[in-house]
Formats: sequence, structure tokens, C-alpha cells
Amino acid sequence: MPATDLLDAIRAVVGARALLTDPADTAAYTEDWRRLYQGRTPAVVRPADTAELAEVVRLCAAARTPLVPQGGNTSLVGGATPDADGSQLVLSLTRLNRVRAIDPIDLTMTVEAGVTLKAAQTAASDADCLLPLSISSEGSAQIGGVLATNAGGNNTVRYGNARDLVLGLEVVLADGEIWHGLRRLHKDNTGYCLRQLFVGSEGTLGVITAAVLKLVPRPREVAVALCAVASPEAALELFTRFQAHDSAAVQAFEFMSGIGVGFVLKHIPGATLPFSQSGPLSEPGEHYVLVELATPRPNAGLRAMLEEVLEQALTDALVLDAAIAESEAQRAAIWRLREEHSEAQKREGASVKNDVSVPVSKVPAFIRRATAACEALIPGIRAAPFGHLGDGNIHFNVEQPEGADPAWFLAQDHAIMDTVNEVVRAFDGSFSAEHGIGQLKPYLMPDWRGGAELAVMRRIKHALDPLGIMNPGKVLP
Repeated sequence: MPATDLLDAIRAVVGARALLTDPADTAAYTEDWRRLYQGRTPAVVRPADTAELAEVVRLCAAARTPLVPQGGNTSLVGGATPDADGSQLVLSLTRLNRVRAIDPIDLTMTVEAGVTLKAAQTAASDADCLLPLSISSEGSAQIGGVLATNAGGNNTVRYGNARDLVLGLEVVLADGEIWHGLRRLHKDNTGYCLRQLFVGSEGTLGVITAAVLKLVPRPREVAVALCAVASPEAALELFTRFQAHDSAAVQAFEFMSGIGVGFVLKHIPGATLPFSQSGPLSEPGEHYVLVELATPRPNAGLRAMLEEVLEQALTDALVLDAAIAESEAQRAAIWRLREEHSEAQKREGASVKNDVSVPVSKVPAFIRRATAACEALIPGIRAAPFGHLGDGNIHFNVEQPEGADPAWFLAQDHAIMDTVNEVVRAFDGSFSAEHGIGQLKPYLMPDWRGGAELAVMRRIKHALDPLGIMNPGKVLP
């Protein structure tokens, strides 16, 4: 089918206002958040519901026209960006934005793919529940993309990754058929677990249009502290102590380097350290930990627990200074120091991001060895590791040397990633913990996931998308 005929057929399905063809209208859909990838597309399709989306996919399958599903376009690996040849249509899920149902007894919510994670969290809170998935981009990231990339986030240490919160899915397959898998059952042992094929598949097997997600009771008590710690080893020891004291209370445990916190203080207006100006660390230290405790039990004594563990850690010189949030505003200000890391690094200059994981016990050694390896590779490079120490996922980001040419530094991205990944390999880790593969990292797949593992992935891809029209160029090399 000629391109004009295909677009006319799609327009008849979704309406003229839901088919964007003017380059001025499509430009925002063709560039990724990091501005690493700039593609082209003849059109952006914005269906209003699953039926329209399925018909669009059916038309594109008949025309052998590739599709790039796109949610909030917050991918850090170019996973939702079309390529530069202009042959791929962008399929925007933005208009599939309804919360279909919330059941506070079953503790489930049924939500469409275009709902932002923040909106889903708010809807759950309004029902006196908690959707425990939390990521820095939750105000823009949409449920479909969050599930398609198996996002992790701040609360993984307690609740698991996105896939651990999924009970059922509705998916449009590559031929336009709809799989109606929106089941709310916590136990359903009836053959292959198909939903887990699509969670983490980055839109290469089908398009997630809705999901049934697990909720948990809303916390009645929360306690948050920012701690300046003596070293990465001290950070790990502090985590171990909180786990031993009450592992069920630990909702988040985040590590931040002093360099990274310094970038936030420098570039994010209003960001400040909460420590006393007369205390030992009125200026940025070298290592920080953010710990959040939470429980649905009222009057559970989390503040006392936090103080008890921190008091002993201060005595043992693991913690150099600590500030406990006294209000929701202070809690938000502490979390801001963590959540603004990516934006601050972007404003500081060119950076190369390494989303890696190692066993929790190996995090300190990994940080030290990877920092030394990068400094040996490029003198003056500034390592700013941060992330989810509690589950072993560290965003080992490195910033260009001061005064270096940003374009030159970004051209070293593969050399830098390979250097970091060799350290990751030495600790039996993974080169992609929660951001996915996208179009940035497929070249790593044969070496890391070759042989039978990659062969099985290719067979699954061919079985579900024999024409290769679903988000081509992503995940698989």
C-alpha cells in the first residue's frame, strides 16, 4: 500500500486531528530526552482507544510499515525514537489515558497505557492505596512505557521492579489482534506467563494498551533521612543495619556521590543541603545516603527506629552527619537532591550514563574500581555514581572533564561504557539494570547474552512479529 494510501486509511480510523504529519508537529516525537538520537517520521498516530490502535497496527502490518510505540518519551537509551530514514510511524499512546478501575479490596488498579505514572499514583492514593512504583520521570513517563521497559525505581528494594507489580495486560499484537489478558488474579497457573513476555520487551513484540497493577495499603507513617557517610562501604553497612533492624520498613535506600550532589546544588534552583550550617558538613561531603522507612501501621515508631540506627552509626563513624525530615516539605526537599541528578548532570555538560547492577554486597568495590578505570581512560573525567544501593542498581554516570569539548566526550561513549562494563562483568553484574537496551546498547547483546539466550529471544521475536515491524532496531542487534 503506498504511503499516502496508508495514511489516508489511518486517518479514516483515528480522525484527522489524531494524525500528525506536519514536521513542526512531529518534531517533539522524533528526538529522545537526552538528545542523542534525532529521527524522522512521516506521521505520528494518536489513537483514542485500544480498538483504534489495533486497527492502525493491522493496517501497518498489511503495508509492511514499521511502528515505534511511544509513551512519555523519557527513554534514556533511545528506545522510543524512530530512526533517521523516515520510514517508521510513531504510535503515541498519550490518548489512552483512563484509569478504568480501582479495587481497594483486591488491591488492584486497571489503567491504560497513556496514563502517567504520577497520575496513576494519585488515583491510587485517592482510593487510600499506594502504587509503589516510583521513578524520577514519573510526571512524564507513562504506564505503557514503564512496563515495556520494566522500570525499577526507588522502591525496588521493597516492592520489586515493574514486572513484579503486573497481574494482567491488554496487548495489541503485531498483526493487530488484541490479547485480552486483563486478569486480576494473584494466582493463575495456566500455561506460559505471557504478560511477562511483553513487560521489558520495549515494544518489540506488541503494544501494551492497558494493565492490571498491584497496589499496597497506603503508608500511615513515613520517616526520611539524608546521611553523609564516610565511604561507599559505610553506606552498605548502614543499609545492612537497617535491614537487620526491620527489613519490612525499608522502602528506599539511595546512594549519591558528593560530586553528583554538588551538581544538583549548582544547577537546580532552591536545592540545598538540610544539615545544620554549624554542623560537620555544611558543605558537600564525598558520599551520601537517602533512607526512607514506611509502614501502613500508624504510630509504628519509625522515627525512633531511624534515630536509633543513626545514633549508633554516628557513634561508629559510619555516618558523619544526618538530617531527618520534620515535614512533608522537608521530605520532598531531601528527595529532590536525589531526583534531580539526571537534570543537573545534563546542565553540567556532556555525560555518559551506565545503568548497571551488581550484587548488593559488591556495590562499594564496583564504585571504586569503575571510578579508577574511567579516570585512567580519560584523565579529568568526573564520576558521579548514584542510585539504588538497596537492590544493587547503580547509575554509574560520568561527566566530561571540565573544559572538554562535549561532542568529543560523547564520541567516547562506547569506550567508556565498555570500560565500566568490564568492571561490571568482573562482579557478575548486568550492563542494563532498569533502563533497557533501546538503540544504544544492542551491540552489547551478543557478547553478554549470546548463544542460546539470544537465540531464544530471536525466536520469540520472529514468532510474535514475523514481519519485523514492531519497534525495529531496538533490543536485538
